[in-house]
Amino acid sequence: MAEAAAGTGSGRMTREERRVIFASSLGTVFEWYDFYLYGSLAAIISVQFFSGVNPTAGFIFALLAFAAGFAVRPFGAIFFGRLGDLVGRKYTFLITIVIMGVATFIVGLLPNYATIGFAAPAILIGLRLLQGLALGGEYGGAAIYVAEHAPHAKRGSYTAWIQTTATLGLFLSLLVILTCRLSMDKESFESWGWRIPFLLSIVLLGISVWIRLRLNESPLFRKMKEEGTLSKAPLKESFGEWRNLKIVLIALIGLTAGQAVVWYTGQFYALFFLTQVLKVDGQMANILIGVALLLGVPFFIVFGALSDRIGRKPIIMAGCLLAALTYFPLFSALTYFANPALEEAQRISPVVAVADARECSFQFNPVGTAAFTTSCDVAKSALARRGIPYSNRRAEAGATAYIAVGEIHVVSFDATGDEDGSARAAFDAALSEALAQAGYPASADPEAINTPMVVLVLFVLVLYVTMVYGPIAAMLVELFPTRIRYTSLSLPYHIGNGWFGGFLPTVAFAIVAASGNIYSGLWYPVVIAAITFVVGMIFVPETKDRSIHP
Repeated sequence: MAEAAAGTGSGRMTREERRVIFASSLGTVFEWYDFYLYGSLAAIISVQFFSGVNPTAGFIFALLAFAAGFAVRPFGAIFFGRLGDLVGRKYTFLITIVIMGVATFIVGLLPNYATIGFAAPAILIGLRLLQGLALGGEYGGAAIYVAEHAPHAKRGSYTAWIQTTATLGLFLSLLVILTCRLSMDKESFESWGWRIPFLLSIVLLGISVWIRLRLNESPLFRKMKEEGTLSKAPLKESFGEWRNLKIVLIALIGLTAGQAVVWYTGQFYALFFLTQVLKVDGQMANILIGVALLLGVPFFIVFGALSDRIGRKPIIMAGCLLAALTYFPLFSALTYFANPALEEAQRISPVVAVADARECSFQFNPVGTAAFTTSCDVAKSALARRGIPYSNRRAEAGATAYIAVGEIHVVSFDATGDEDGSARAAFDAALSEALAQAGYPASADPEAINTPMVVLVLFVLVLYVTMVYGPIAAMLVELFPTRIRYTSLSLPYHIGNGWFGGFLPTVAFAIVAASGNIYSGLWYPVVIAAITFVVGMIFVPETKDRSIHP
């Protein structure tokens, strides 16, 4: 096997190489499936575990819990990366999948907020943290394991199979969720049926452990172990020496940060945008995303193989640049094709919140403790709850806020004197009537959705994902020396994907809630992708012709 890894890459893939790729990829697919179940079911989980706050705050809080799993991924990368460089690749990512599978299974059994109160979200967040730690050690191990088995000239195409696993895991989670939705009525699924996909993870865990137990250790790691050249302090070598730390920082800013925001925008934020902003039915949104993912998956392999010929850097940089330049028109197209009534209402009767800016609070309230009582806060809260896009206009100092829906003005009120709720009821009724008259839909009309065009837009978003993600595993492996590769690779990858990418939905939705513009959240991925393009073009070296042998 060591000879194969050192070879020229000519000839067909050997049986051993196929087994390595299949076993590593399948286990990683299952681990991503476990991790992304939560994101796919965020709307239901917000009701089940965060019902102690209002629906808008509950959903944002659910996104924060989702992001908590990403927050700890770099710490998992440090812990398991060190372990992988000290004791081996195989046993490290065997441990990570057990942690992930057990934590996911327990989520399926966890009582909700109505049953055990605040203990429910507390335990849920704890399980998300365990999942994040496990995932922090999984990806690096799988990518390195495959790369260290691969022929030199096919490293990009071989590791691209690992790159398909995140998307396939998301696709598998959507498929299982959709199957469960179709097998029962909506009330049953939202009450208890959502637990089934989590409980199924115990079966996937058993399969994954069985497969990985049959694998041999990486030939390059075995060689270092036999020669006694393993690193005795991989953390110190990785981050305590400037020559390697510099590469870690370049890999983070010039590669993984941009790759991460493109990945999460093209898959997760697109799903959230469809369901939470455009009010597309959850089942329909999952189908649309699922079809786009299915069409896009082969391009991970295409761009991975292409990177073996023309280089990793030009493909990744092109993906970041295209994303930064086209996200705004692509998401505008999603609105036009998925909810044309909303797009038409925006054009004909734009909604404007007119208020004294000094009375307006920041609308991000994840724990539900703030009391939005000023007329400005009441008006903006009402629009945020309905998912209505709006612009802001400054009123005279001390003036009562109002909402302009086209030519109709709905005057707000100060809620401090509304003990019986009559003023709020009257305001809500007037606002609902005004929005209905202006053509603002309560939800997207399934008959009006241009399905082929929505899928096409989503496919373009996924195509950007395949460009930035397909070649990146090979490039990260090639950037770092074998003795500290697991530790050095894992940290920039998981800071990029865990922090820059994982917090994207929460940050983007908070920006939208504050501004009223449904597209304003896109500035976050656009700016990050643009920074990565500039830094990457200047500082990131091409690596496709580098040897990865110790």
